[in-house]
Amino acid sequence: MSLLRRWFDPIRSSWFYQKPTRQAVLPTEQGLSVYLRLDDVYSYLAAQQLPQLEEILSDEIKPLKVIICRQSAEPPNQMSSIEWQQYCLNDAQILARQHRFSFHETPEQPTAEALEQAEIILKNTPLRGQDFLYLLEDVFHMLWQKQYGKLRTLYAMASRHHKAQDFPERIFSDLPILTGYFEFGERKYHAVDDLLRLTRRLKQQKLLTDNPIFMINHIEWREHLISDAEELNEIQGLDPELDLYIAMEDPISWLLLAYIREELADYYNIQLNVYPLSYHGRDLFDWSLATRLSKRTEVKFTPFCRPTEAATLAMSQLYYSAPEEQRIEVMYRILEAVWTKGRDLSFKAHFQALQYELEISELTTDDIAEKLKENDMHCEMKSQPDFPVLELRIAGQSYVFNSLYRVWMIESIFSNVLEEKYKSENTAESEAREYEERKS
Repeated sequence: MSLLRRWFDPIRSSWFYQKPTRQAVLPTEQGLSVYLRLDDVYSYLAAQQLPQLEEILSDEIKPLKVIICRQSAEPPNQMSSIEWQQYCLNDAQILARQHRFSFHETPEQPTAEALEQAEIILKNTPLRGQDFLYLLEDVFHMLWQKQYGKLRTLYAMASRHHKAQDFPERIFSDLPILTGYFEFGERKYHAVDDLLRLTRRLKQQKLLTDNPIFMINHIEWREHLISDAEELNEIQGLDPELDLYIAMEDPISWLLLAYIREELADYYNIQLNVYPLSYHGRDLFDWSLATRLSKRTEVKFTPFCRPTEAATLAMSQLYYSAPEEQRIEVMYRILEAVWTKGRDLSFKAHFQALQYELEISELTTDDIAEKLKENDMHCEMKSQPDFPVLELRIAGQSYVFNSLYRVWMIESIFSNVLEEKYKSENTAESEAREYEERKS
């Protein structure tokens, strides 16, 4: 396998990167569908966008088809159901704050009784089109804002005055889904994370009648949320620290580390720590997704040689052989060699050449596999569904998140830290003035 990769991966990856990453036109015969679960918090966030989305859809793909699923798929990354639910609630709360979604301050999973009542309401309503989507949004609000009294009233009316309706654009299914998502042209788009990508695609195909305005506080790649010199100095003075737990056979690890090192670390004075993980089989990745993310982040990618398990051990050995103060730069250059120069570090000649370039005269005799297991253990304790896992520490607080899709949280957290700091200072000044006035 390694020999085949060494010869063919660099050629294939370069060719793949150069070819168009999008079909000119995705088929529209099936229209646009959204798959939701009433007990999925991401579906709740998505439901708040649906009336506006329906309003600007062209007639060619109207009506928006809504599939309400009753079953949940298995949680990712061997998480328990409780861990997954808690992760989703925390993550959705962050998304809601960032993008001004409606969300409860102390969210809880809806009760089984409430979910049954909500399904009856949605099954029995004669409303269609945008009116149904507004009702759907209201029902989600009742479930997730703990408005069970309103829900019971609506349920009583729906069960007494209406029978189950049968509309082709409204389907109730036992299909197990993990989270809500859109489907268009046989492609799936996460209901929240991929909403902007979906609307860009629809706009490209002239399937929207107006400009979409979603995710209002979205932070574009290579843009900074904080540009004021005084605010920037405040953040830099707080000495933020960021831990990265990365699977080295995963190209997202390279894209993430490169982006943070090139764009954020020096800008915000972030102290980086990298913890390589043992081999997790993530070399069987989606090439088109990695290519698209590379182009979006403007991080160089290809020609690459996907690391095998043996290669990741060799990469880790080089990393831990470097002096501690040089390890971030060394990891950057190791991943750069693999993901942009097609090096196979399980191949002795490539390994020795890179060792020479890194000026590592002596290899560590430490048990590398044991170090990686220790990193795995610490990473698992973070209870995250995907890699890479990030932990940001600033102003006495710790924030854990994951994947390239959440890198924007670094700057969002910095902004929130400043906001809280200024509020505290203003409160202290106000209290001091009141105290002085009382004394005088």
